[in-house]
Amino acid sequence: MRPRHRHPTRTGIAGCGRYHNPRRIRRMKTTGSAVWEGGIKDGRGAISTRSGALSAYPYGFASRFEGKPGTNPEELIGAAHAGCFTMALSLILSEAQLKATHMETTAEVTLDKDGEGYSITAVHLTLRAKVPGADAAKFTELTSKAKAGCPVSKLLKAEITLDAQLVD
Repeated sequence: MRPRHRHPTRTGIAGCGRYHNPRRIRRMKTTGSAVWEGGIKDGRGAISTRSGALSAYPYGFASRFEGKPGTNPEELIGAAHAGCFTMALSLILSEAQLKATHMETTAEVTLDKDGEGYSITAVHLTLRAKVPGADAAKFTELTSKAKAGCPVSKLLKAEITLDAQLVD
């Protein structure tokens, strides 16, 4: 008997397993939350995710701008962008009858002063991948497609650059 899977809006794409085609999923909803207490510099907050991957994880001015322990929104956006791009590329590779044995992506997020506030102005994706059977030209084509099609890339208004290299 085939296992019963929950609806993707409740479990996210990760819950779809091998029984679902990722291109057929129409909508997925999930949540993240933040709690903040205090002022901008002396305050502190906690970030949580629906999955529990982050549960009341600390963040604040010091972790964002002074390198203190904790996370910050830009770091989380970088992790989300790296993860999204890498998953998108995995799908695109499979559609081209290719399969990576290893992919490692880093997203460097740039936060710049913008008038009275700040803006994320750039994200630089660095990918190192082992993809048996892929030549450099095809790999470049497919990584460019993943960069443009990744939902997080579409969300950001920043310049997004990519350094993708096949490795042995």
